[in-house]
Amino acid sequence: MAIHYRCRHCETEVGLLPFDSEESVRKLHQLNEEEAEQYIHKDHNGDTTVDCICEHCEESLKQFPDYYALKKWLQ
Repeated sequence: MAIHYRCRHCETEVGLLPFDSEESVRKLHQLNEEEAEQYIHKDHNGDTTVDCICEHCEESLKQFPDYYALKKWLQ
């Protein structure tokens, strides 16, 4: 089992944390229920994917803040 961090805009894998206990996953759930449903996903292998933002997309959003209004701004 592992925690994959993936950019929610360009879908680039940002990082990977191997873990062996549910304690690691519980720490992710410091988000409220709505945020957790939006950003944390489990697959059939037991791996967890956390949607985050990569540095490239973060810089683009700083330069073009209107992109925040779009759900998916990269084609």
